[in-house]
Amino acid sequence: MKSIVHYHTEEYGTIKMKLAELLKDRGITRNRLRTLTGVKYDVIDRYYKGEGVERVDLDVLAKLCYVLDCEISDLLEYEQPAK
Repeated sequence: MKSIVHYHTEEYGTIKMKLAELLKDRGITRNRLRTLTGVKYDVIDRYYKGEGVERVDLDVLAKLCYVLDCEISDLLEYEQPAK
């Protein structure tokens, strides 16, 4: 079992948001996704860009999975720390 003593992402890795790739593959715009989910555009935009997201809203993720008919692993990916 590993322990995290310091809180630096290079120690434990990051979570990558893959919403942009998924929308591109499906030919769906962020604005259309906003209409389909009822989620505010600025929230979708942050998830799309993968910037400014420190905490995810499970309700938003559930809506995205439902509307896009995908798994959570299609939206999020754990990236190992650089060695």
